[in-house]
Amino acid sequence: MHIPDGYLSPVSCAVMYAAAAPWWRTALRRTRNSLANQTLPRVALFAAFAFVVMMFNLPLPGGTTGHAVGVGIAAIVLGPWSSMLAISLALAIQALFFGDGGITTLGANCFNMAIAGSLVAWGTYRLVSHGAEPGSRRRVWAAGLAGYAAVNVSALLAAVELGVQPMLFHDAAGAPLYAPYPLHIAVPAMMLGHLTIAGAAEAGLSAGLLRYLERNEPALVPAPAGGTRALRPALAMLLLLILLTPLGILAGGAAWGEWAPQDFATAAGRAQIAAASGQAVPPAAAPTGLQRLANLWTAPLAQYAPQFVRSEAFGYLLSAAIGAGVILAVGWLARRLTGAVRTAARTGETR
Repeated sequence: MHIPDGYLSPVSCAVMYAAAAPWWRTALRRTRNSLANQTLPRVALFAAFAFVVMMFNLPLPGGTTGHAVGVGIAAIVLGPWSSMLAISLALAIQALFFGDGGITTLGANCFNMAIAGSLVAWGTYRLVSHGAEPGSRRRVWAAGLAGYAAVNVSALLAAVELGVQPMLFHDAAGAPLYAPYPLHIAVPAMMLGHLTIAGAAEAGLSAGLLRYLERNEPALVPAPAGGTRALRPALAMLLLLILLTPLGILAGGAAWGEWAPQDFATAAGRAQIAAASGQAVPPAAAPTGLQRLANLWTAPLAQYAPQFVRSEAFGYLLSAAIGAGVILAVGWLARRLTGAVRTAARTGETR
């Protein structure tokens, strides 16, 4: 679901950045009054949580992989606006540091997962849980449905964005320039795994975490209390997930629509692409636009595999720790800066 560079045309990327921008602006405006207090640590914590959750790859039909996103529980606990910021931060760190998702396609990935995912999760939860008592079973079911709906809407948007590329952007001979498969292949191929395994994983994650938080950390649901001390158990859970991240590399195979250009040139790569796409034969070579844009950005820790670490499992774990640490550091720095700005503003008003 992380669309890489080269799979969307520059025009499509610009359109998706333009579509995401007003939502980001509104999210910042709606949350700016609370970002200097307890809200900002929670945003950073859920961003780090989403980052780590997305590293747990799951085997999907066709030999591909998928993952939960963490957007369901983020939207329920933070609300849709703060959730948009949290998931967008996680996606930005993934793209910049680890090459998971593209730089040109970051707007599309954020629109799909952070923006649409947050709105769908929050709306579904509010609708299904309306009138339910805190701690009730209906709230847990509502959380599961919220996560399931959010991931599948995000996947459908990504499938449509990829599927319209051959129709809109092709050469004089009709060969696709970017994503190679049209809608009638892209949508079923993407949705099969998300309607089943990835959606179920997000549903279980959302429901299970809501139940845990309501029983053990009610201060986090739905509003914080007690400052950052209430976050300590959640930080302990994040640390546990980081330690478990090597399990995420057990599922082999690329996610659908995330193949590298060289995969189109080898027999094994072409067979895997075809198997994941309903046996539709891929182009004889990677589309020219894909080849041109695929290496636009070289991430320093590409594929969560630091070159200075020999062990694949330890490198993956270290990447999880680095990514989560960077996100928490960004949250801490942003809190200090917003606090300093507010203090300076109050000092100026009293003079």
